[in-house]
Amino acid sequence: MPENWQIGGFGLYVHWPFCASKCPYCDFNSHVATTIDQSAWLEAYLAELRRVGAETEGRVLDSIYFGGGTPSLMAPETVAAIIDEAKQHWTFANDIEITLEANPSSIEAQNFAGYRDGGVNRVSMGIQALNNDDLRKLGRLHSVDEAKQALTLAKSLFSRVNFDLIYARQDQSIEAWDEELREALSFEPSHLSMYQLTIEPGTAFGARHEAGKLLGLPLDEQATEMFFLTQRITRDAGIPAYEVSNHARPGDESRHNLIYWRSGDWLGIGPGAHGRITLNGTRYATETALAPNEWLKTVSQGSGESLRDVIPADEWAAEFLLMGLRTAEGIDLARLNKIHENPINVNKFKDLIELDLIDLDGNTLRATENGRPVLNGILRELLPD
Repeated sequence: MPENWQIGGFGLYVHWPFCASKCPYCDFNSHVATTIDQSAWLEAYLAELRRVGAETEGRVLDSIYFGGGTPSLMAPETVAAIIDEAKQHWTFANDIEITLEANPSSIEAQNFAGYRDGGVNRVSMGIQALNNDDLRKLGRLHSVDEAKQALTLAKSLFSRVNFDLIYARQDQSIEAWDEELREALSFEPSHLSMYQLTIEPGTAFGARHEAGKLLGLPLDEQATEMFFLTQRITRDAGIPAYEVSNHARPGDESRHNLIYWRSGDWLGIGPGAHGRITLNGTRYATETALAPNEWLKTVSQGSGESLRDVIPADEWAAEFLLMGLRTAEGIDLARLNKIHENPINVNKFKDLIELDLIDLDGNTLRATENGRPVLNGILRELLPD
């Protein structure tokens, strides 16, 4: 019987916690630092790779993802050394995907070429808006012109480039989003990630919203209309949604993110990194310390993990359902039933199918395009009380 990583994939996530500035909407684990000891951080990452490599020997690595934070603040030599160390512990898949997140304001031609030469073969760029006023509202440090130049540079160096946009922004009309999305598509991207602006507690936007000072946010109905507009325009352009917020030409889907959505295994190293690892049939959730210096300290003591908990079968099944229904491919019910016996309320299928919220094709369960925006409601119906 194949192991879980052979079914869902096996990846490595490397979290770089530093940014040049903190965006007001961001609730990721990121920290502003004026000086960074790259050598100390490299030694910590290499130590963690040796630790996790020892317990996952014999696996084939499908992806490496450098996230953050702003990984394009990493020295190219640091990135290359991490990739080289990973080769010492796992066999790389023939089509391994190695992604690095980058912001347009932190991109330099010399660094980009260095990342490519070090083994990075895909870049994901945080452009977020093609409007200078909105870029300022979002706390971004780059201009639209800089973003376009960075995108052109990235496409000249890498065969696979993604860029992110945020919609449902302050004072953004449906017509303005339509125009901006079509401009984004004029760059002929093979992959686009588009996220609705969400106001998270603990962020600057969260505090402003709570104080009644974050004005001009679209109504829920407008945001929903923007979502469906996005689906139509990208589908017509040949890069349909393969997941709620991600669109790609066939074959250019993010292999790393598919591991998450397919409930595969991934190792998370770096401050605030989460992982899922299945060992001898038992699935574990892993976490690391959020504070950069605290994480460095724990690594020096032998392990960067602050938590490793067993995931009960019912929780694994619920997570598999939640993540898998985000995708256009859906989930394999036979695999779901192997994770946990009788994990969902099949009596609800008929009603949800009639409402055009789910589709059942043999053993494959999918959320429809109408169902994906209301996944939480679908899950409440499907999961046992």
